Amino acid sequence: MSDAEKLEFVKSLTPVKAEDKAKLGAYLAMAADKVLARAYPYDSSQTTVPARYETLQCRIAAYLWDKRGADGETGHTEPGVTRAYEDGDVPASMLRDIVPMCGVVRGA
Repeated sequence: MSDAEKLEFVKSLTPVKAEDKAKLGAYLAMAADKVLARAYPYDSSQTTVPARYETLQCRIAAYLWDKRGADGETGHTEPGVTRAYEDGDVPASMLRDIVPMCGVVRGA
């Protein structure tokens, strides 16, 4: 999936104004970092989200976009509205489908 396709995917999941395209790209980059950190916990040289996790990257970006302004909120109640977040960051439930990869380094 191209970066433009990812932007369109996230825009379809959440209300985004045309002028927020650059900001949305930042959220996609943050989501990519989350996916890569989980998928490659011991290899920081990986910089491309595997194709199997691109949709998840978009879902995480949409989640982060929708949460902006309420980062770390664990409870919020107003008349008729109650909000609580699973975690102050990306919920573990969103990351649990990522299979961490690791390898064996052979000695010299």
